[in-house]
Amino acid sequence: MNAQTLSVDQKTMNQTGLPEAVNDRLSLYYPFLKDWETIGYKTVTCENIGSDLHLEPSRVMEDLESIGIISSPRIGYVLCNVIYELELFFGWNKVNQGIIVGAGSIGSALLGYGKFEQCGLKIVAAFDLDESKIGGCIHGKAVYPLEKLVEFVQLGDIDIGVVAVPATEAQIVADLLVEGGIRAIWNFSPVHLEVPESTIVQNQDLYCSLATLSKKLKASTESVP
Repeated sequence: MNAQTLSVDQKTMNQTGLPEAVNDRLSLYYPFLKDWETIGYKTVTCENIGSDLHLEPSRVMEDLESIGIISSPRIGYVLCNVIYELELFFGWNKVNQGIIVGAGSIGSALLGYGKFEQCGLKIVAAFDLDESKIGGCIHGKAVYPLEKLVEFVQLGDIDIGVVAVPATEAQIVADLLVEGGIRAIWNFSPVHLEVPESTIVQNQDLYCSLATLSKKLKASTESVP
């Protein structure tokens, strides 16, 4: 790998110690491998993964080697071993309990997403201020009043708090999560959260993603003669 490529890949490092781009690709390999396991395959190669995800096999090999997964000559990888190592790397071998604060459109959609547990997240409840939702269930998850949040987190051994409220309420929610002892926040609100250094925040900014998509679409349209 040349120095120029290295500098690009290492622009952003995360808690795993790997460049963000490598971390993102590794997370994409997992659902592909799980699908292959479901079909009944026992082994997989870099060529199989690369072909499906439109990546060079050498890139796939480098990514897997970065977390200690080495291929065997003529065989490739034992499928169950690669899946296990990825689950271990991302911490998905341990299911963390989580809650969602905000039972609106985004929160309700997240409550209905059934594959979080494959990635180590079990949503156990939701919280909201809307009295018409409190006391009910959304996708089988009970909705509690916001005033019960801190107590619920402290008593329920909750690891992850998902913030899906309007920007004006996001910091208040974050403060409550921190007060309850939440160690990680997945933030879907378009606002920067002020939290202690010991609290991990992952921002999922839908507005920025849409802006990037719109910009690419605009550039693509302008390039067409």
